[in-house]
Amino acid sequence: MQPTAHVDTFARDHLPPEAQWPVMLLDNPDVAYPARMNCAAELLDRAIASGHGDRPAVWSEIDGAPHATTYAELLALVNRSAHVLVDEMGLQPGNRVLLRGPNTLQMAVVFLAALKAGLVVIPTMPLLRAKELKQIADKAQVSAALCDVRLAEELARCMDPADEYFCASIKQARHFHDSAPGSIETLAADKPAEFTACDTAADDVCLIAFTSGTTGTPKGCMHFHRDVIAMCDLFPRHVLKPTPADVFCGTPPLAFTFGLGGMLCFPLRVGASTVLIEKLTPALLLQAIERFRATIVFTAPTFYRQMAPLVKDADIASLQQSVSAGEALPPTTRELWREATGIEMIDGIGGTEMIHIFVSSAGAEVRPGSIGRAVPGYVVQALDDAMQPVPPGVTGNLAVRGPTGCRYLADERQMKFVRGGWNLPGDAVSIDADGYVFYQARADDMIVSSGYNIAGPEVETVLMQHPAVAECGVTGVPDDLRGQVVKAFVVLRPGFDGNDAMVTELQEFVKNAVAAYKYPRLVTFIDALPRTETGKLKRAALRAM
Repeated sequence: MQPTAHVDTFARDHLPPEAQWPVMLLDNPDVAYPARMNCAAELLDRAIASGHGDRPAVWSEIDGAPHATTYAELLALVNRSAHVLVDEMGLQPGNRVLLRGPNTLQMAVVFLAALKAGLVVIPTMPLLRAKELKQIADKAQVSAALCDVRLAEELARCMDPADEYFCASIKQARHFHDSAPGSIETLAADKPAEFTACDTAADDVCLIAFTSGTTGTPKGCMHFHRDVIAMCDLFPRHVLKPTPADVFCGTPPLAFTFGLGGMLCFPLRVGASTVLIEKLTPALLLQAIERFRATIVFTAPTFYRQMAPLVKDADIASLQQSVSAGEALPPTTRELWREATGIEMIDGIGGTEMIHIFVSSAGAEVRPGSIGRAVPGYVVQALDDAMQPVPPGVTGNLAVRGPTGCRYLADERQMKFVRGGWNLPGDAVSIDADGYVFYQARADDMIVSSGYNIAGPEVETVLMQHPAVAECGVTGVPDDLRGQVVKAFVVLRPGFDGNDAMVTELQEFVKNAVAAYKYPRLVTFIDALPRTETGKLKRAALRAM
């Protein structure tokens, strides 16, 4: 590794031993970066140098009307805020900073400012409570927090010595989205508009992204400055192919690497613009696409399914590409969206450990039923439990290598995610002779019933084709006779009754579509499926139900 710019070397000191890292594929012109690199300067200062200063960078809503912040204005805001972090807060390169806020211009500014100052950013989902914040802050030994003032209450508990969730390492906090005298915006107003980016090594840690939807102790995924840029130079470059004319929008939070890429870094990398709006329903997302003339949208499959019937009431003629990730994309949702918009969905497998999408295809490259192929720069295989490749078309464990990969913060689970130099995201897939990846299930969500392996998402896909089903989740539950049986949790459309007759009808519907042993022996009707803040189905919560 290169000499670090970090004064506080906690992050580098707590990387796993290099022998436990995955094989890193860096011999690739797409990711041939210099030894010294600051990703915020690479994204923002380089955009100015490329002549994008007067172009819109971030679109916001002010008093219900679209407002553009140009690249030059964004750079000045970031630089002034970086001065606050260094001059007023006394933060030093390598200090870990907890970041809390929804998708707003202010959140983007402090995110970039912290990166530019050489700090290690730990973004957190807005809905996290004090208990969860303490777990993260203790593990990463966070020294300061930057928080949207509207989310201050739970953070304040972590800074109260009398509270059960007190976190002793957090010495100070500053608020943004706030006009108070000590807020970041108020202090930044008097700072210079120039700031020299910290001379970080390309392999200095800049981001610790804690995995979403986990139970137990959260896992912190450590990413370097070069990783942030690599995610911009692989999936977007080869699959999305954006231009400066593009307008990005969507729902994933900036605290989620799917959102950090799609809602901030990807557009900045090419001189495009992004729409940052805090709270979006399916109807409001369609309105945002119409109002801002968005060309690329990022969201989860659930949103696409709910937006499809509403498209007829919105003018989304500007929209050219739609990206789905975060959970499996049901074929029925892909078809609904294509019928409603004429747009072929771009599906993808990514992950916090890999920082972003590494399997995807677009347009004419899409193959029915498949997520896509390895994004150029990555290599994927399906392996058996002995880490040997399985034949084409046979289900195995997804394994991936590329220029990004898993490096957990001081976590013995590193040895489970990385084996034999491969990243093992925990997905059961088959890969055909042409390299197309077909998702089966999460490896630990495969249902084994009477010796048969049953993929829950396959049963979900069938059930979703029934006219009575709005949403569903399928999991395995213990059974004395069969080991496990298939159980379906079903949300019905209005006008349908969740009675015994409907149970039988759904069971027969599945039997007539796939092998009879896959049908749900148990069906429960519920009002809504449990989901994470990023839209993923909480299968553990279903199992607990």
